[in-house]
Amino acid sequence: MTATPIGRPVPANDQRSAAALPTVDTVDPPEALWGGLGGEAIDRQVHASIARLTMGLSPASLAEAFGDWAIHLAISPGKQAQLVQKAVRKAVRLWLHACECAATGAAAGPCIAPLPQDRRFVGAPWQAAPYSMIYQSFLLTQQWWHNATTGIPGVSRHHEAVVSFVARQLLDVMSPSNFLASNPELQAATLREGGANLRRGAANLLADWERTMAGRPPVGTEAFRPGETVATTPGKVVWRNELIELIRYAPSTEQVHPEPVLIVPAWIMKYYILDLSPENSLVRWLVGRGHTVFMISWRNPGPEQRNLGMEDYRRLGVMAALDAVERAMPGRRVHAAGYCLGGTLLSIAAAAMARDGDDRLASLTLLAAQVDFTEAGELTLFIDESQVRFLEDMMWEQGYLDTRQMAGAFRLLRSNDLIWSRMVRDYLLGEREPVTDLMAWNADATRMPYRMHSEYLRGLFLDNDLAEGRFMVDGRAVSLADIRLPVFAVGTERDHVAPWRSVYKITTHPAAEVTFLLTSGGHNAGIVSEPGHPHRRYRVSTKAPGDVFVDPATWEAATPVAEGSWWPEWQAWLAARSGTPVAAEPIAAASAGRARAMLPDAPGSYVLQP
Repeated sequence: MTATPIGRPVPANDQRSAAALPTVDTVDPPEALWGGLGGEAIDRQVHASIARLTMGLSPASLAEAFGDWAIHLAISPGKQAQLVQKAVRKAVRLWLHACECAATGAAAGPCIAPLPQDRRFVGAPWQAAPYSMIYQSFLLTQQWWHNATTGIPGVSRHHEAVVSFVARQLLDVMSPSNFLASNPELQAATLREGGANLRRGAANLLADWERTMAGRPPVGTEAFRPGETVATTPGKVVWRNELIELIRYAPSTEQVHPEPVLIVPAWIMKYYILDLSPENSLVRWLVGRGHTVFMISWRNPGPEQRNLGMEDYRRLGVMAALDAVERAMPGRRVHAAGYCLGGTLLSIAAAAMARDGDDRLASLTLLAAQVDFTEAGELTLFIDESQVRFLEDMMWEQGYLDTRQMAGAFRLLRSNDLIWSRMVRDYLLGEREPVTDLMAWNADATRMPYRMHSEYLRGLFLDNDLAEGRFMVDGRAVSLADIRLPVFAVGTERDHVAPWRSVYKITTHPAAEVTFLLTSGGHNAGIVSEPGHPHRRYRVSTKAPGDVFVDPATWEAATPVAEGSWWPEWQAWLAARSGTPVAAEPIAAASAGRARAMLPDAPGSYVLQP
């Protein structure tokens, strides 16, 4: 078999097995280096080298966005005059506030208040002079820059969002809360401890740097090892191929619902987000209520899996798992649930199955998963033609998207919470936040194969092929409208990865019963929301086939809030669509003979791959 030449993509629906997929690009002969495919290889190598310095951000994409903004601002004298007026008004506003504080001899109410989610300046020390003036001046400056980067006539919506985002990131770097000289809480701690906090912070910084250079996980995560403290629900790997291990969990009740539950997690992280500690494991909770649960554990790909594509993940992942479940429990329909990217892939598989008359699914559950990417939130800031090609060139060189490169993009979306506040706490206050199971899981990232991630970014994020009926499976387009299964979709209120209004688009499905549930929390913590978890709430309603669509804002206002975890709501929904409970059966591997004896107990071996 010949390798795929550089610059010639493997067909999107290549049906060869993953083991047979080409793994190494051919190298062009020296005489071709300055033209044709060799020239493209040089470009890719240059782009990949630049990407290592920019953390994968395309300088061309940023230049294009800022050029669009700067040119349109330069030819908009009305907007310029408005910005000058705003700057003068804000300066006068701050000056009058300073005069009022000086005249009264006490701190007056602030002239500008932080946004509700901004907790940097809420402490009492910030309300005393001169720190109140410092932070209010910063907030007024931040507000002015928001005005300066938005509302410019003629700037494209995407470029406006990019410029506004970058300006916000640069301002966050300069926040007075980040510096000892302008942060009264840091100063008080330093005086109180005689500088011991700075010594501890320096030690923390050195330890983190050493771990980063050595490729080791953050401090404290070693206490959470799959199979020992997390991912401990009893079970066994019952099927394995080159891409997945399929885990079947042991029953813990005498009777079980006859239809099994198959969970398809995202392969961007390890599967055990849904089987964390015993007290917050969704898998253990379902098993304890009489459900037979199967879970896919994805292999952590390396350079040799560079040419695994979306079709391979569907065929060797979802469809292979369904085949294995069918062998283990013949004649049983399956309740399939997909989390994040796993839910998107499951939707593709369900649409293809509906098209082809495959009726093995009983229901479809999507947990923080998108099928329409027109409003995919701030992640779309990193998705345009220039940026996608830049990422492709970076992945082309190494064969995958590295875990640090993905983590960096996600942290930027919440830089105040995930970058700057952590640096202040760890390196200036010298305090380590206790590591939780969820934090340890979040640090246990996986890689993304070059071909798969390219197809995902282009076909779904950039072109929205799935929602618009152009996504190809086995050489033919699939349509979500073909799905007639009952659907249960969960969105989370503070989701920066899959915004709930984007997840809500599944309710536009005209022919299926769709139950949509909106829960408090973010992309991960909102899903890991066990009964008894404090401060949890949710909204839920069902849209019957043929019902009129209700927009997200109207739905949110009209749907009552229920207190507590959403898990019982979903479990009741599953139970209502399952048959009469039957006697529980022991686990049997989906393979036979020697291969069966060699399969490990849960959590398997793929989850332990570094």
